[in-house]
Amino acid sequence: MRLLLAEDDPDLVDDLLPLLRRAGFAVDVASDGHEAQHLGETIPFDAVILDLGLPLRSGLEALEHWRAHGQSMPVLILTARDSWQDKVSGLRAGADDYLTKPFHPEELLARLQALIRRAHGRVEPVLRAGSLELDETRQAIRMHNGKWQELTGTEFRLLRTFMLNPGRLLSKSQLVEHVYDQDFDRDSNLIEVYVRRLRDKIGRDRIETRRGQGYVFHE
Repeated sequence: MRLLLAEDDPDLVDDLLPLLRRAGFAVDVASDGHEAQHLGETIPFDAVILDLGLPLRSGLEALEHWRAHGQSMPVLILTARDSWQDKVSGLRAGADDYLTKPFHPEELLARLQALIRRAHGRVEPVLRAGSLELDETRQAIRMHNGKWQELTGTEFRLLRTFMLNPGRLLSKSQLVEHVYDQDFDRDSNLIEVYVRRLRDKIGRDRIETRRGQGYVFHE
């Protein structure tokens, strides 16, 4: 899953980046509202963590711009502003959730995961596809025989994207957009490598190759 962290506090960014990446997110960072707005309307993020008090352009203005232009990614407001008026303003502007500082990292991760599941029409607290069950905390997959299979970080991000989009044709470029951040080499063939590795772990029939088009995950 690819995440936008729009936050101008460098210390908080330094604290959050390793936490979010360990949790299986590819993270892009924006330190002001103009950059956040631009990234949010040009990159298909799976979720956004948005500070309201960004410089140059407020987080609230960026959020209103996204919603007015059809960007529907889940947005979690993360801010020190804790008045009910600020919360109402954020929610009315199109935010999906609101978390005030200070906060517990585990709560932030749980809220993000819930937002992403709901955005994909999933209401269960555990991500399942057929007989497969993905543990987002352990980054492991439970097979039909009940045994757990550990995943690397990239395998986990890729499989989570597949499992959230069963039966949908995903091109290689779409997978790259959701699995890697902006520093990734877009000409790399690593997606093909990791698809092969996933097939070895969960079964070759789970991921269908459509020549010249991309991949389809079957539940």
